Amino acid sequence: MQLLFVADLHYALKQFDWMTAQAAKYDAVVIGGDLLDISAALEVEIQIVVMEKYFERLCRDTVLIVSSGNHDGDRRTEGNESVAGWLREAKAPRVFVDGDSVDLGDALITVCPWWDGPVSRGEVEAQIDRDAMKAKSSGKRRWIWIHHAPPDRSPVSWTGRKYGGDEFLVNWIQRYQPDAVMSGHIHNAPFYEGGSWVDRLGRTWVFNPGRQIGPRPTSLTLDLNAMTMAWESLEGRDLRYLEGSMDRGAPSSPVPSGVA
Repeated sequence: MQLLFVADLHYALKQFDWMTAQAAKYDAVVIGGDLLDISAALEVEIQIVVMEKYFERLCRDTVLIVSSGNHDGDRRTEGNESVAGWLREAKAPRVFVDGDSVDLGDALITVCPWWDGPVSRGEVEAQIDRDAMKAKSSGKRRWIWIHHAPPDRSPVSWTGRKYGGDEFLVNWIQRYQPDAVMSGHIHNAPFYEGGSWVDRLGRTWVFNPGRQIGPRPTSLTLDLNAMTMAWESLEGRDLRYLEGSMDRGAPSSPVPSGVA
């Protein structure tokens, strides 16, 4: 069981092409937010139409899981909070989006939307609380969150000058102790001194692949059979062994690391 994770493509179509070409190799492709680029000259409505075409192509070859980021909002709620309504409308039999929980092998994946204020933040917390009960009652061995912003005060949220993560996410991780959280948002965290693509908060692994220019995005490959996470970028490939530490209820153990 292998998952390909990318984030922060920001309408870089060559990177979407690369991802589409890889899709059939994986049991699921996961996009962790910021598919669109609200600073681009091209209207958001046109970008959305193009994204929907990519969704159609991707789900022919694999399961597609997509969460929203801060660039993906296309409308505002009555409380004036940004939401990616287009993404929820793109939900299909093999396309899972904001608010969904996905059973994939022996893992439960919680797809968190970008929150833009107290109402949407409360909705995310309620979603996590519901899935906590589901993870417990279903007997799933692993619980994974997709959440665009990484946790605050972690190398995966280091901007080079300060931490730019989500402090509420830190509290949720401490309370619910998922096995892994896969994020994006802070583009250069893996490339700065003091930053990283991987960290661990208690028993929870947290990941951020970062962002790079060029035809290939930075990416993470989670292998739930071999229990490894691989990060690939222009700097090369780095591997972490997760054996034991992502089995729910299993004790934590020292985790070796290395470059493959």
